[in-house]
Amino acid sequence: MAESWVNHAERIGSDLHLELSGPGGRRAALIAALRDAVRSGRLAPGTRLPPYRSLAADLGVARNTVADAYAELVAEGWLTARQGSGTRVAERTLPLRPAAGRTPAPPAAVAPQAPGACPRARGPREAGLRPTRHDLRQGTPDVSAFPRSAWLASYRRALHQAPNDVFGPGDPAGRPELRAALAAYLARVRGVRTEPNRIVVCSGFAHALRLLFRGGGVLRGPLAVEAYGLPFHRELLAAEGVRTVPLALDEHGAHVERLARERAVLLTPAHQFPTGGPLHAERRAAVVDWARARGTVVLEDDYDGEFRYDRKPVGALQSLDPERVILIGSVSKSLSPAVRLGWMVLPERYVGDVLAAKGEREAWASVLDQLALADLISSGAYDRHVRRMRQRYRGRRDRLVAALAERAPHIEVSGIAAGLHAVLRLPPGTEGSAVEAALGRGVALDGLAEYRHPDTDMPAHDGLVVGYATPSEHAYGAALEALCGALEALCGALPSGGTRVS
Repeated sequence: MAESWVNHAERIGSDLHLELSGPGGRRAALIAALRDAVRSGRLAPGTRLPPYRSLAADLGVARNTVADAYAELVAEGWLTARQGSGTRVAERTLPLRPAAGRTPAPPAAVAPQAPGACPRARGPREAGLRPTRHDLRQGTPDVSAFPRSAWLASYRRALHQAPNDVFGPGDPAGRPELRAALAAYLARVRGVRTEPNRIVVCSGFAHALRLLFRGGGVLRGPLAVEAYGLPFHRELLAAEGVRTVPLALDEHGAHVERLARERAVLLTPAHQFPTGGPLHAERRAAVVDWARARGTVVLEDDYDGEFRYDRKPVGALQSLDPERVILIGSVSKSLSPAVRLGWMVLPERYVGDVLAAKGEREAWASVLDQLALADLISSGAYDRHVRRMRQRYRGRRDRLVAALAERAPHIEVSGIAAGLHAVLRLPPGTEGSAVEAALGRGVALDGLAEYRHPDTDMPAHDGLVVGYATPSEHAYGAALEALCGALEALCGALPSGGTRVS
């Protein structure tokens, strides 16, 4: 099997999102992409670039191509290269371009509101679930892998260096240290185009949805959503009086060409949840064109966008038009859902309204946690943790695929190699039996039907949603054994061994 991008990313250096396109060959394209990243501020002065070999492996180009590109940009003054210090972005003044020349309006006084912390994202089987020994439900990373030492070190540094104003009334947009760190990180890793003053810190994705749709203060429905998604989010939106309109899905993602008079659309373009496919390039462009033509907005749920295993992750949809896309992210999958920190990358026109919706300080995320996360990102510890977990989850997914091929060959994993969960496609009419068979062997998981929008008319598919990231490392083998035992028995009970699902 060819070595994948995730293996190369494990080496020394940070993740770096670059798009190589245009005339003139790979060397010219790489030089142009690096110049653009520096010129736009995505690569800040002093940022250390990956070694030649690492970047060459990431991009699928020759090592000499990267070396020549670095040398050219050093000669031009964009980069510097010193023995023992590596290649870095030159220290020069690169002011960020102002958004539109106006300062976000201060938040208006509104009634206090809960921060909207999202409970562990589970399906309806959560209530009354029989006792289980193996948890393969989606929704959390391997919490035993939380980087305790790195987090503690960042927390101590942040607390020691914190100015006095940290302990007084703060900025409802979030600490400037975290917003600056996020702007640089998202630009470098996800290709996001933004400035710190367009980022608003929140406590997670659910909190972001509440801020955007509460009382129609920022956005209003109807909201187009993907035909499969978290029922919790649909329930949250319904509680705010927002009608959701399902968009059918196929292997290329949501059918965005069916968008009509909706005021916004919510998508998971990097890795559709839960079915697992990315949004095709033509549909990415089409949904942005729709938003421009109708004066609407796209909500981009950057669901586990950093966890792709077969290739380098596709850049964020937001980069196509920062004025028509709101990117929402959090650390619930990369670190832990216990760290209640998320962010919205907003078009300039929405910043003031979101801050007004945020309101009282009780709805703000912990300032000290914000400072700790800012330090974790700036120190490179966050990059190292994500790469380490990317390697671990890739290994677990590979083990799942191999075990199914051996013991239940008529069941396949659908979607791209990415994320913290997999969907196992089942023969028609077998989903309920498969869930019960798994429960009988002490395995907790969800059926795909639990994520289906009740109003969609797309054909239903039987499947299991398996959270392979959830168990601790030492518990995963037993959980996989129990799951395969249940599916092996299920396949044996099907006429002629069942039908292969692709």
